[in-house]
Amino acid sequence: MPEPTSQPRAGPESHPGEDLRGADIPESPVPLDYNYPDVGRRDEPVFPDEYVVETRSGLVPQETLERVRSQASAVTARDPDLEKAEKTEFVTFTVGDPEHPYNWSRLYRWYITMVASSLVVCVAYGSSIVTGGLGLIEDKYHVSLEVAILTCSIMVCGFAVGPLLWSPLSEIIGRRPVYIISLALYVIFNIPCALAPNIGGLLVCRFLCGVFSSSGLSLAGGTIADIWSIEERGMAIAYFAAAPYCGPVIGPIVTGWITVGSGRLDLFFWTNMGFAGVILILIGLVPETYSPLILKRRAAKMRKETGNPNIITEQEQHKLTLRDIARTSLIRPITMIMTEPVLDLMCMYIVLIYAMLYAFFFAYPVIFTKLYNYNDGQIGLMFIPILIGAAFSLMVTPLIEKQFRKVCEQRAPTPEDRLIAALIGAPFIPIAFFLLGATSFKHIIWVGPASSGIAFGFGMVLCYYSVNNYIIDSYQKYAASALAAKVFLRSGGGAAFPLFTTQLYDTCGLQWGSWLLAFIGVGMAFIPYLFYIFGAKLRAKLTRS
Repeated sequence: MPEPTSQPRAGPESHPGEDLRGADIPESPVPLDYNYPDVGRRDEPVFPDEYVVETRSGLVPQETLERVRSQASAVTARDPDLEKAEKTEFVTFTVGDPEHPYNWSRLYRWYITMVASSLVVCVAYGSSIVTGGLGLIEDKYHVSLEVAILTCSIMVCGFAVGPLLWSPLSEIIGRRPVYIISLALYVIFNIPCALAPNIGGLLVCRFLCGVFSSSGLSLAGGTIADIWSIEERGMAIAYFAAAPYCGPVIGPIVTGWITVGSGRLDLFFWTNMGFAGVILILIGLVPETYSPLILKRRAAKMRKETGNPNIITEQEQHKLTLRDIARTSLIRPITMIMTEPVLDLMCMYIVLIYAMLYAFFFAYPVIFTKLYNYNDGQIGLMFIPILIGAAFSLMVTPLIEKQFRKVCEQRAPTPEDRLIAALIGAPFIPIAFFLLGATSFKHIIWVGPASSGIAFGFGMVLCYYSVNNYIIDSYQKYAASALAAKVFLRSGGGAAFPLFTTQLYDTCGLQWGSWLLAFIGVGMAFIPYLFYIFGAKLRAKLTRS
């Protein structure tokens, strides 16, 4: 267990007999972090800051909480459930608590952030490894190029399905067990991928790999939110935002040279298995970070030691039924897709960017093979500029975060303040494809089309990071469901686009294939600008959640 910082994080303190007003416990409802666990009364939580507050005794009597917040809308003054539980004591972290993730050393929290980001890179890398050797799949299984491409798309489809299972399960048993179980299965299912005797077996195993590995995509952001306070996590989330986009880019870089060097398809999956195995070990060494589960375990231990059954967490007091869990994890995200135009537009923008990233994986082989007769290894190197562009975006991010903090000091921030990065990055998406089309000629050196990746990587990360924060701030207590909807739609777009990218370039040509995508990008680029100007009005009129 990491040591707490030498100077404990400044936070609210109290003890059972102390008036919580003097301990800086908010008297008015606090905005719910999207990481807050679902409880039976999520719209009206009794103790919304239970998982971040620090008290001297580690217990807050419910009667004291009622007395302090009797005027607040977060707790009704005469709730029948509260009257039945006058002796209830909510468990909190103690002052400077070494088990509170916020109190872990800053260096250790950055280490966990890097491990979580590496996990996402690993998972995303696994989805694109087949793009470095589609010809090997065609030859081994005697299938068409479209079927070979499906081995990439089918794993991305698994990314859409898996989070519907892993997210609610993590609230029950914690993040660490979910990581270990799901990633162990992911590692194991790379074995039948390597040994699959036919294309059907490979497709089934690739889909299951997507389902099992998707725990990284759905939970890693939550892990980062577990260890950084809302005020601190901006930079961590910004760097993390690059992971799901940089991971797929590494796939063809590595496997392209495996194709050239050995021509063995099974090595794709053995190397992926090794990468995932290393990440599994690192994740296994990280302690549980989910505060609600940490406190739930502490409450169980205290009940056993004291014999007092009234020591609980709010999550235990207002338990969700199976119907509630199904509604939250399955029905609500789908309902939001159908009833939230604001969410749909922002999600479609993310879908476009993610789909265009996967389009690169199949456009580059067409372009660089026809123009320069490059092999798979050389084509893989052409993806490096996308990583360079992503690195440039990470250099700009600290300046954007600094500006956002200034806004927070001057006034209450709005979700639209989160769109600054998207305003900067949005034009670079169509610019990348205009440049790719304009330089896709034999008489132009390879640097021309390859450089389009720099513009795309730069705009891609800035837009994703910005829109992700916008969705969280816009939906607050329903942000988890909104993000689940985003992941579902994003994965669907990433799975579908590769299936017609090669046909697009074969039909339209190298120039107009890219320019068509560029014009689509131009139309979509207006979305963050429109929301920056009219977002508040649109949310007021169209948002129902």
